[in-house]
Amino acid sequence: MSDASAVLDDLRSESEELDLLVAKLSESQWASATPAAGWSIAHQVAHLSWTDEVALLSATDPERFGGEVARAMRDPEGFVGEAAGAVVAAYAPGALLTRWRTGRERLQEALRAAPAGTRFPWYGPPMSVASMATGRLMETWAHGQDVADALGVTRAPTARLRHVARIGVRARDYAFLVRGIKAPDEEFRVELIAPGGELIGYGPEGAAQRVTGPLHDFCLLVTQRAHRDDLAVRAEGADADTWLDIAQAFAGPAGPGRAPKQGSGK
Repeated sequence: MSDASAVLDDLRSESEELDLLVAKLSESQWASATPAAGWSIAHQVAHLSWTDEVALLSATDPERFGGEVARAMRDPEGFVGEAAGAVVAAYAPGALLTRWRTGRERLQEALRAAPAGTRFPWYGPPMSVASMATGRLMETWAHGQDVADALGVTRAPTARLRHVARIGVRARDYAFLVRGIKAPDEEFRVELIAPGGELIGYGPEGAAQRVTGPLHDFCLLVTQRAHRDDLAVRAEGADADTWLDIAQAFAGPAGPGRAPKQGSGK
């Protein structure tokens, strides 16, 4: 568990930061539209609550979790939205907040108690404790960004974003394949500047194709929370340039992404 404790701590901190944003919202604010079409702030928190509960099911009852996977396969694009909508319909904001808090803490307990080497079934390949926690952190940050945007709040980037970036880099080939494009054979070099100024690098230093930019902007890109035209992420090489147009850190169908802000451009 020692290799996962740090990311579990970061997941808890990320959740608590979002909790502070929503804890004192009025009922009308919970209904505020977010940049995700058709999703209110309540939908964003409901999605996190539901996904935490599904992750807990995977960790504690893999057989029942298999039923969730089968349901998802019947409607891959509508399944997630329907799940969030069902939670919103069933819970008032105060109860939804309690449900999310309870579920995420139960998941923390289950992941921390898992024996070393445990792997949990998921909608894609099985996940280790660290991978499960990293995935939950990525989603919490991304959906938290939608909430912050809806409220007009600017969040200070943190070092926790390195977890999000790592998923984005590792999901490079998936972003190509889910769109029916052959993934590049060669690795890219990705160099990102963290909030504290340190350089975070992935891939061989001598790679011919490169991606560079701020860590925060790269995370907005791979979670599809901003259009690349509005970000300071740059590519060298044709395949790397294509990747920045299609990058996604999440499993499932290719997302629609976000439209560029008016007047922006490469």
